[in-house]
Amino acid sequence: MEIIKDFKDYEIIDASNGQKFERWNDVYLLRPDPQIIWDNGNLEEKYKGKINAIYYRSNTGGGHWQNLKPTKDSWTVNYKNLVFNIKQMGFKHTGLFPEQAYNWNFMIDKIKISKRDIKVLNLFAYTGGATVACVSAGASVVHVDSSRGMVEWCKENIKSSNLDFNKTRFIVDDVVKFVKREIRRGNKYDAIIMDPPSYGRGSNKEVWNLEKDLSNLVTLCCELLSDNPLFFLINSYTTGISATVLNNLLTIAVDKKYPGKISCGEIGLPIKNNNLVLPCGIYGRWESYE
Repeated sequence: MEIIKDFKDYEIIDASNGQKFERWNDVYLLRPDPQIIWDNGNLEEKYKGKINAIYYRSNTGGGHWQNLKPTKDSWTVNYKNLVFNIKQMGFKHTGLFPEQAYNWNFMIDKIKISKRDIKVLNLFAYTGGATVACVSAGASVVHVDSSRGMVEWCKENIKSSNLDFNKTRFIVDDVVKFVKREIRRGNKYDAIIMDPPSYGRGSNKEVWNLEKDLSNLVTLCCELLSDNPLFFLINSYTTGISATVLNNLLTIAVDKKYPGKISCGEIGLPIKNNNLVLPCGIYGRWESYE
């Protein structure tokens, strides 16, 4: 498992009974996490007086935040030279997955080492953690997400990180439809990133099902790779999908045409107060030998 230990503005302090107590810069949140099935005490009682906000799930779906202390609508966290805007979103999210720093580090290093102009396609791009990382390394990025709000949030992150807006093209669209149009246009990319949800809907209510649709999307994306691609990275939080599955997809779809190095595995975050590790999804990547 790859463990992120150098995110100074973020840490999981404790975890117990389906909850994690986190520090986001100077804001302390208590949020649910289904992976935390162990009992390490009642976190609400343990950290009473220190928690800024708690997210409570509803029995009928969704949930709500309860602010115990005055909390800004938005604040920032830094990871190295990257700056991200954090907000309390519906369904417990904050707009950033800190464990993705592992993938950001890989992308930044790969782009910088290449010493050439790199064009990146970021699909299901969310608030743009990977987009910000790639632009910071000197790449140009096409950022695609079906949610206009998420695309606008990425623009905020680009601005906060003092990066060049001209290096990013922002697209609000269904990912599969966009990829098919890019194939018809003959556009090519040196690197492709995707972070597909388990289920989702496109900008025009197109239905996405990872288990049914991911293989086809990866195959389609191979038609967008340049003659000298740098990397192809898939990230997933879908329960029941093994990292080896992503390895197999990349072996069949990418490595046959572009022999390179394939790796896969879990990503995790350390839990400060009990020396445990919280698993936070899987990755699979193909990369050139460059």
